Amino acid sequence: MTAPVQVLVVGFDEPSFSGEVLAELERLREQGVVRLLDVLLVQRGEDGTFDTLEPPPGSDPGLGRFAAQVLGGGDGAPDDGSWSLADSVPPGTMAAIALLEHLWAEPLVGAIRRAGGRPLDERWLPPELLPD
Repeated sequence: MTAPVQVLVVGFDEPSFSGEVLAELERLREQGVVRLLDVLLVQRGEDGTFDTLEPPPGSDPGLGRFAAQVLGGGDGAPDDGSWSLADSVPPGTMAAIALLEHLWAEPLVGAIRRAGGRPLDERWLPPELLPD
């Protein structure tokens, strides 16, 4: 993989696995925009502990294994200490953690490397900070 991979954490109060989100991700994959690498479902207890949830019925039984490995086993903290799932998922909530490969950025990443550059940091601005 040479395209950047985003960790997208989405919280749910009452999840509805209708397939609409996966259909949209499939549409974006067909257009060469993003590719869903994996999705991990977790429940964070009031005491701060994480439990990995089973994939929805009809999903690949291996869903979430790669994401759990990348994120440090699904316990909320990767081995290198750089980012913690606990920073994103409040106690008492459920979340889906998606690993999205940004296919559109692959040519840009290649151009940056060929120019001798390398990414130093990356941030996503929340909508409330953007002008209308």
